[in-house]
Amino acid sequence: MGWVSEQLVEAAQGGDLESLTAVVHGAHPHVRRFADHLCASPQDAEDAAQEALIVLYRKIGSLRATAALASWMFRIVRNECLRRTRRLPDTGAEPDPGLADSAEDEALKRLEAERVARAIQALPDVQRRVLVLRDVLGHPGRAVADSLGLSTAAMKSHLHRARTAVRARL
Repeated sequence: MGWVSEQLVEAAQGGDLESLTAVVHGAHPHVRRFADHLCASPQDAEDAAQEALIVLYRKIGSLRATAALASWMFRIVRNECLRRTRRLPDTGAEPDPGLADSAEDEALKRLEAERVARAIQALPDVQRRVLVLRDVLGHPGRAVADSLGLSTAAMKSHLHRARTAVRARL
């Protein structure tokens, strides 16, 4: 913990307001930098960092090991970024009918989707299954490899070949 001393954390845990302020101010740049890497937007990163600092301020007394402060803070930031990522935007507004695509645009989109589907269907079975599980359904690479009985390297190889083949057909 290069940014805060163990004595400072212990004093903050004991309720010393100056020490607590120093710990929070010292943690902010590190927490913010970590949030910038994890969150989808700069606004979410700032919100996640602020939330983590609020938790630090309120609950530093419950921290058992002062050496665990950094990992505790980063876990809070990670969880907050994940929570914000999972949150669906709830605008409550109906889509603007003026922005609807024309019938021609809809037909072109359908034709393009059919073209992509045919390109995927033409792939060898393993490549098709890897591509669908990974890129279409969004499963993690390790889970795709495990479900198909492949090593991670083999799954990546099949995925690369599948993407290259689909790109070539399109």
